Amino acid sequence: MTQRVCVAGSGGRMGRTLIEALMDDPDLTLCAALEHPASPLIGHDAGELLGWKSGVCISADIQAQLEQSEVLIDFTRPDASLQHLELCRRKGVNAVIGTTGFAEQQKRLIEEAGRDIAIVFAPNMSVGVNVMLRLLEVAARALEEGYDIEIIEAHHRYKVDAPSGTALKMGEIVAQASGRPFTENALYARQGHTGERRADTIGFATVRGGDIVGEHTVMFAGIGERLEITHRATSRSNFATGALRAARFLADKRRGLYDMQDVLGLR
Repeated sequence: MTQRVCVAGSGGRMGRTLIEALMDDPDLTLCAALEHPASPLIGHDAGELLGWKSGVCISADIQAQLEQSEVLIDFTRPDASLQHLELCRRKGVNAVIGTTGFAEQQKRLIEEAGRDIAIVFAPNMSVGVNVMLRLLEVAARALEEGYDIEIIEAHHRYKVDAPSGTALKMGEIVAQASGRPFTENALYARQGHTGERRADTIGFATVRGGDIVGEHTVMFAGIGERLEITHRATSRSNFATGALRAARFLADKRRGLYDMQDVLGLR
């Protein structure tokens, strides 16, 4: 029996990619598609922008849409995701949240919702990126001393948060693995006469331009050698693949907060 899926932000690039991926998934069925009330796509077929009929009309009535859904996949904005999540919590609908840019207080609200429903919350749903996170943990432990850590990320011109949620997650992992407090050591900008680099700093560099889907490199720079671990996304299909895998993971879950490390069995 397939799980019934509601896609939030169905008219956006990620939403369309999810809907296309759902059409070929044997375990998941698109049953609802959400957009904000002012969207010109309201009332249109969810597959229309992809050139075919899905049989599901895009709606702004989230309460009605969740009535027929078992899991919500949400790649929207933090405020919208939290509103959707609260309704999921009331109706007992599980959630996959790929939205980024949450403040710490907002993340705590997601943790609280995990007491009542099952949630997969990850800054990046890519399977490759999440394997990279495990590799970073191993590298940071081995290169704890004598290596400077720099994180470089690049995304398309429309991305509104920086550094990316994925880059921040990478920073948190290497900080924990190398025994340095993340908040005190994260450095987000350099300009002017900065002086010598502090040994415990985790530097971030951000690139925004064109249609770059997503690129992340973590550099461990030592004396006489440099190790770089890089992931490059060439399309959004890999994020959709991971999100659907997360939805399938939730099929037998009733409550709890999970991430992609749980989904992939890496924890």
